[in-house]
Amino acid sequence: MAWIQVRTNTTAQVAEKLGDLLMEQGALSITFMDAKDTPVFEPLPGETRLWGDTDLMALFTADADTSGAQALLRTVLGEEAPIKVEVLEDKDWERAWMDNFHPMQFGKRLWICPSWRDVPDPSAVNVRLDPGLAFGTGTHPTTALCLEWLDGLDLSGKTVVDFGCGSGILAIAALKLGAARVVGVDIDPQAIEASRANAERNDVADRLELYLPKDQPLGLKADVVVANILAGPLAELRDIILGYLKSGGAIALSGVLESQAQGLVEHYGEQCQMAPVVTREEWCRLSGIKG
Repeated sequence: MAWIQVRTNTTAQVAEKLGDLLMEQGALSITFMDAKDTPVFEPLPGETRLWGDTDLMALFTADADTSGAQALLRTVLGEEAPIKVEVLEDKDWERAWMDNFHPMQFGKRLWICPSWRDVPDPSAVNVRLDPGLAFGTGTHPTTALCLEWLDGLDLSGKTVVDFGCGSGILAIAALKLGAARVVGVDIDPQAIEASRANAERNDVADRLELYLPKDQPLGLKADVVVANILAGPLAELRDIILGYLKSGGAIALSGVLESQAQGLVEHYGEQCQMAPVVTREEWCRLSGIKG
């Protein structure tokens, strides 16, 4: 069975209400995606567009008349609203994703390997990963930047905090790279579940402590802290994140766009000696040493 997808770009403030209206037009599902992390529609020759921060995708049955939905989008967003209508062939999307998730190398020692594929180099530091519903496969530049940073550290005997642990990819990598103890913290119970399952898959579950914020131990101090979340929470939670870190400890921050990096460098620079920003595909990694 095929499906029709109607896609547009808007703002976070408008997206949810617009999604409700499209459901009334017969949409079976509505998906929101951060426009900063997805390709924009190709502009027409000579055209310049200003984009919102959210891509909206509405899914309809193949025989649906989407003219009403398109008219609604133009009424709400304006006649120049970017609208893309495409036919999606039915397929096993999970299987398609799995087929395209390959082993990847980060730094000199570290490989991230899907749990359903063979390990390319048995002598390397291999992390077996099944991300489940949590963020973190190594394919996104923010995760890759953090993995490379961890690979470049001597973690032997160190305590590491992974703030916003997601799939557990950074926490497990730190343990595989020699950390004695790693603590993962996340607000999402599904992330805790995914991290625990991946830790068991990698035989490090006995050394990985996982907590929701309300359950984490008091007075936790680490030699290394890594936080791959978003710029807003990184700014807002600076004192909490740095509160984990011992004096002289190393920190890496990601989930930050180039336009957001300098403000965060200055913000964290009040308590840390910050290193030069590392950028990849408009995403940045900030790192430093706590004074």
